[in-house]
Amino acid sequence: MIPPEAKKVKMVFAGDGSVAVGDKLFKLSPGAQIRDVDNRLQLQGAVRGEYRVRAIVDGNGQVSRVWILTPDEIAAPEPQQ
Repeated sequence: MIPPEAKKVKMVFAGDGSVAVGDKLFKLSPGAQIRDVDNRLQLQGAVRGEYRVRAIVDGNGQVSRVWILTPDEIAAPEPQQ
């Protein structure tokens, strides 16, 4: 279950521990969790390229949790908070 506070964005993974969202660059937190479309955990350095995701940024301004979305999840509206 993806928490409702996770925002839907287009994210580019550089493979070096950083990600870009629009024109902003973020670092992945040291313990960041990245889940693929099958909800499996992926290593930070193994994910490269551009994806539609839902993500949470922690209090330090680092991306701490990422869910790579399926086509159905991309098409679905964001949950109401």
